[in-house]
Amino acid sequence: MLFLSYLVLGAAAGLLAGLFGIGGGLIIVPALVFSFELQGMSPQVLTHVAVGTSLATIVVTSLSSVRTHHVKKGVRWPIFRPLAVGIAVGAILGVKTAGQLSGPWLQLLIGGFAVLIAFQLGLNIKPKASKPPPGKGELVAVGGGIGWASALFGIGGGSLTVPYLSWKNVRMQEAVGTSAACGLPIAVMGALTNIEEGWGHAQLAEWSLGYVYLPAFVGIVLTSAVCARYGAQLAHRLPELILKRTFALLLFVVGLRFIVTNI
Repeated sequence: MLFLSYLVLGAAAGLLAGLFGIGGGLIIVPALVFSFELQGMSPQVLTHVAVGTSLATIVVTSLSSVRTHHVKKGVRWPIFRPLAVGIAVGAILGVKTAGQLSGPWLQLLIGGFAVLIAFQLGLNIKPKASKPPPGKGELVAVGGGIGWASALFGIGGGSLTVPYLSWKNVRMQEAVGTSAACGLPIAVMGALTNIEEGWGHAQLAEWSLGYVYLPAFVGIVLTSAVCARYGAQLAHRLPELILKRTFALLLFVVGLRFIVTNI
């Protein structure tokens, strides 16, 4: 019965991710936190496990996404490479930062981030394009920040990478495609570091691989990628602004819940 709930969660996360055009991590992490609370997982580790498991699922789902964008020539590989260097280092540091935080503090930060993204989506805030193209040094530094924040919050980084690349005058299709490619090193380094960081923790539930809970990982992966395609198809039939504001409201409620319960 528990595994069935993870299949449903994966389907819902994939559908919403495809529908709203934003990474599933923003949906998966809060949903896993609620699920692990009901399951009776230790409060000391459940938020860290939710983040680690989310990143592990993004490894699988991003592979398909990267291939699709590459075939459509939507990935700017010269921009991706220096970004990926910074991302790899930043993702490790992000997991190490999360490891120093208690579960409630981590939930508080995730809630604050969700509320910020809710305002950005709901008010349709977009950075104005900046003419100078990014240099390699800037890309490495920015990648470090994106990797750090993404690994800390358990997301693929699209909500950070796409606005940055758009600001740097990268076409939206290429910004989305390059962001999708950046999600892979974020997820790989974040997941591996979460496995190492949580290895042997006394409070972990059975079937945990460090901070990755395998039943949830398998269940989400089995259904999320398939349902994301249906969500994307449905998105083309619905008004974009209404979609964004609906998702913004969902994120705001979830983020506010995390903040209120942990203050």
